[in-house]
Amino acid sequence: MTTNSENFHLPIILIVDDTPENITVLGELLQPHFIVHAATCGERALFSASSFPYPDLILLDVMMPDMDGYAVLTKFKENEALRDIPVIFVTALDSTEDETYGLDLGAADYITKPLRPAIVLARVRAQLELKYARDRLRDQNTWLENEVARRMKQNRSIQDVSMRALASLAETRDNETGNHILRTQAYVDILCQELSRTTCQETLTKHCIELVTKAAPLHDIGKVGIPDHILLKPGKLNDEEWVIMRSHAELGAKAIQRALEDQPDQSAFDFLEVAMIIARYHHEKWDGSGYPDGLIGEAIPLPARLMALADVFDALMNRRCYKAPMTIEQTKEIILEGRGKHFDPMVVDAFMNRQEDFFKIANRYAENDDIHFT
Repeated sequence: MTTNSENFHLPIILIVDDTPENITVLGELLQPHFIVHAATCGERALFSASSFPYPDLILLDVMMPDMDGYAVLTKFKENEALRDIPVIFVTALDSTEDETYGLDLGAADYITKPLRPAIVLARVRAQLELKYARDRLRDQNTWLENEVARRMKQNRSIQDVSMRALASLAETRDNETGNHILRTQAYVDILCQELSRTTCQETLTKHCIELVTKAAPLHDIGKVGIPDHILLKPGKLNDEEWVIMRSHAELGAKAIQRALEDQPDQSAFDFLEVAMIIARYHHEKWDGSGYPDGLIGEAIPLPARLMALADVFDALMNRRCYKAPMTIEQTKEIILEGRGKHFDPMVVDAFMNRQEDFFKIANRYAENDDIHFT
């Protein structure tokens, strides 16, 4: 609820009393300093407090017919829009028990009759100052929360751009474009979303999916360490060249690891931990025939298993210096043949469930006319 002080208005005081003479006395005392509204019963008080311009403070009589002051205060506290308006009880009830009961209900203060003008003004001003201080603190906290959220969003954007810039550097050396990064990242996200609702609900949380998809573009960052005569060779690699080419998985992982070692708070870069895993293990195969470590089955980290299929799918569907692009049916056939051999069967099943989404991504970020949708 916006306070009237924020609009540079005089504070508004709502007087609630079933006796007009009491309202007159308080009104004459307060009007030189504040805007005064009045209500003669609990129902009118609730209506007035909920209507713009809202009161900054309420002076509430206790002994009223139908709904006494205690009941009115209880209603205020139950209403989220009204609960923060300070309420001062103004009453002839002067026992310690009455005052304690009112304060326990949430009253900000308790003034007994007969009224002493100096006391009333001092108590009213004190409660208004406290309210404005709370409002300023609340507004400052809200601003800080929004600023933190804005900075975090900005930092995430910077991370994403930096990741893609680094990944693009590696891809351009391999005669590929940034579209390969966009496609494989989107494929990984599709697989994550599918598995998160089926077999990997506990593992692939929203946060985990964000980390995996953010890290995916760095899967081939190690290619920057491969000599051009090998990386760009149009024909088949010989055994010696193939050994060097395969080293890009370890090179990429070690590069990311060195970057992490320089950070005092590595928890802030947990996506790089995932990127390091993907870079090292995305060429491992389910049957253990992959590289660099020959891991078998679930020993291969899940993010790498996802990237393995995404990367192969993209390579099959697009032209490379050593091959022509394949059709959809040819690509599906190879993926299915690799189930339980090259690929995790669970990941292949997820691909088959979402194959149409894969083909939409392939079409959306196609390099040229190489992709055959037949």
